[in-house]
Amino acid sequence: MPYNRLTFKKLGDGEEQTLPAFLLPQPGPSSFMNDLEDERRYLAVYRHAPTKKGAGRGRGSHLSAEGVALARRIGGDLGPFHRVYVSPVPRTLETALAMGFAVDDVLEFSCGYVSGEFEHHDQWDWEEPYVRFAELLRSGGALAKSAATDAVLWAHLLADVPAGGRVLIVSHGGSIEPTLVACLPQAEHRTWGSPFSHCDGVILTFAGPGVVGDPGCFIAADFRRAATSQ
Repeated sequence: MPYNRLTFKKLGDGEEQTLPAFLLPQPGPSSFMNDLEDERRYLAVYRHAPTKKGAGRGRGSHLSAEGVALARRIGGDLGPFHRVYVSPVPRTLETALAMGFAVDDVLEFSCGYVSGEFEHHDQWDWEEPYVRFAELLRSGGALAKSAATDAVLWAHLLADVPAGGRVLIVSHGGSIEPTLVACLPQAEHRTWGSPFSHCDGVILTFAGPGVVGDPGCFIAADFRRAATSQ
């Protein structure tokens, strides 16, 4: 018996799979999308800055001096934000603060990695990482489940800000990439380039909600590369 991929409840005979609008094929240019232009919100998702290595690791700050400097440079071109969220791992909090933004809350995001499906740093060995992520999500395994869950969370965070509002998430490589594909499943993934290096980011445009019952959808991704190694 098939399952609904978001609720993971068994579907009855003749019952169809249901997905939020932002996980369905995205609409093309239309008067509907023009109507939603004034309702757009923006989600910035960034990987944390570089951390200490060697003897200094685990002592004092988690970020290295170079990481703090990079986060400060990247943050100077961002914001302001209505809300800022980080993961429970200290390097994400330190990155947000070094960027110049106070943090509103700490949230649990999926780590992304799934044994036997997506191993640690596999994405750096794939020629077209986002194409590969799309293939894995279509297979409906554990990675698809975690990416769909985080995609719902990303959209939910935008519901708490006004039209035109901006939200920042500082998270981790391996977690960001599959969730990004889940948010824009019909995008030209082969054009998205490499996985997220330290302080790489993406600005997602979210249209809606428009009318009652319409949750809105992610419609565009603008990548911001920090030009660092992984």
